[in-house]
Amino acid sequence: MAENKRCAKAQDAPLVGPRYEIDVNSAEYPDALRELPAPPRMLYVIGDPQCLRLGLSIVGARKATPYGKGCAQRFAALAARQGIPVVSGGARGCDSAAHLGALEHHGATVAVLGGGCDKIYPAQNRALFQRIIDEGGAIVSEQEWGFEPLPYTFRLRNRIIAALSKATLIVEAGLPSGTFSTADDALSLGREVMVVPGAITAPNSKGANRLLFQGAVPIVDDETFLEALVSLYPQELKEGVLARSSVVAVAQDAAQLFDDPLIRALIAEPLDQEQIYSFALQYCGKENPSAWASVRIEEAQDAGLITCYPDGSYGPLS
Repeated sequence: MAENKRCAKAQDAPLVGPRYEIDVNSAEYPDALRELPAPPRMLYVIGDPQCLRLGLSIVGARKATPYGKGCAQRFAALAARQGIPVVSGGARGCDSAAHLGALEHHGATVAVLGGGCDKIYPAQNRALFQRIIDEGGAIVSEQEWGFEPLPYTFRLRNRIIAALSKATLIVEAGLPSGTFSTADDALSLGREVMVVPGAITAPNSKGANRLLFQGAVPIVDDETFLEALVSLYPQELKEGVLARSSVVAVAQDAAQLFDDPLIRALIAEPLDQEQIYSFALQYCGKENPSAWASVRIEEAQDAGLITCYPDGSYGPLS
């Protein structure tokens, strides 16, 4: 009981960091937000307001699958490596994964909240939000510090996410999905909308695949994503050659890994230990099956292609 009370008190504690109130008429106000039909009159910020420049927004389902969270984290990490701020909504699922992907590579990330910055939602993301602030990012809202998050405020915050980004990447979205409003806002501002395809049988990908049908840019692998960054963010990249060299390296590494039959199988679907061992017996030749499989699984994990699931099986993107 006492431990539960301490946890609740920790979640309710205010976020620690420099605070700013930025009026729409001030020089510090982001120019990108002035393009909105109804820009926020005031921004409330904890952290570094210099992060509020045109970045890449990555959004998706709250009840995300391992595939969705893995894609969000993967592409956020790739953007962070190129010095591009990652913007998202601080929600469970894909949003949280996107923030973590940027942080893991020491990139700037911005969480735009539906309520005030002192009304942390979801409460379990307090540690994530504090880490964002501590590592040079920002928590931002157009609502006053103590404003309770309400359903309509999340729709309002989506336009801020879209406006703070040159492009919006949707990694997983069902039907219906609030993610659509972010895509609509991005399109209305003349910004790019990119989508990671999903299985046509997956409920969480029905909305994403529909956006692709309607003309969104498909992001089918690391190479297409990095090529998009080169086109969209020529000034923001740390070096103009950096992303292009990353494209080549990623393509070469992927080509080598995809030539391996076990890695191809694991990317396609999860396999348990018994299935992996049986697979190894077919292809390992004179090598020890367990050692043969372990080497390939480690390579695929290091490349971010597969992961170990809680039940001990290995499968695509987590």
